[in-house]
Amino acid sequence: MDTIFLIASKTACFLLRPETILVLLFALPLVLLWRARITAAKRALAFALSLVVLIGLTPVGNLVLNPLEAAYPVHPDITSPKGIIVLGGMEHVAPERVGGFAQVNDAAQRLIATIELANRFPDAKVLFSGGKVALSPVEEGAYEIGPDILRRLGLPEARLIVEGQSRTTAENARRTRARVADTDGTWVLVTSAFHMPRAFGTFCAAGWRNLIPYPVDDRGGDFLSNIRWDLVGHLGMVNLGVKEWIGLLRYRVFGRTEAFFPTDYN
Repeated sequence: MDTIFLIASKTACFLLRPETILVLLFALPLVLLWRARITAAKRALAFALSLVVLIGLTPVGNLVLNPLEAAYPVHPDITSPKGIIVLGGMEHVAPERVGGFAQVNDAAQRLIATIELANRFPDAKVLFSGGKVALSPVEEGAYEIGPDILRRLGLPEARLIVEGQSRTTAENARRTRARVADTDGTWVLVTSAFHMPRAFGTFCAAGWRNLIPYPVDDRGGDFLSNIRWDLVGHLGMVNLGVKEWIGLLRYRVFGRTEAFFPTDYN
């Protein structure tokens, strides 16, 4: 069932990505020209070009991302947590031609924040959750790029718990809950701010309690100050925001989260 959900999720996100829709919009005039509908083709092309200019000039993605990122406070009050949960998604392997070293992407602040919290609370365990996205979960220990980075940054092995098989946020929540028998005490959930509403709701639905959301890696921002030509950057933010809203809706419809923006930390 998890694999079917994964395939359906990836397919839906691909088909509904704004960049996919843009390609289809530019393909539409060709179809209309083939059918000798010249006026309609001109209008369709003008609409597609206008949309590209709008996205290229204005940070439309900020309007999509900001509500997600503003759902939970930055740097919440934390007192003596029992553990810190960090979700994967910030790591990948470099090509073999450059040595195959562990590398990070735009979500690297998840690791930075985790190390900062680990140093701030030296008695807290650190639970890393995330595996390789594949049709079947990889074996434990087969994909530990994120945990290896934490180890290299100085996190003692005795404090680290690794759950390396999750492929989705729902699996993150369920598998981490299974790995921690005793969830008494406060646990801190670290993930990107845009991802926090879905992650926090899913963890609550999986049975986690006394959980404090700790959003990092903000991508949105002010609208007016970011008006400039940046088609690649602006389109990327729109893609990211739309993908997350689709994921949030999908999780809510299928009962994998208790609310769009859950607020019950207990």
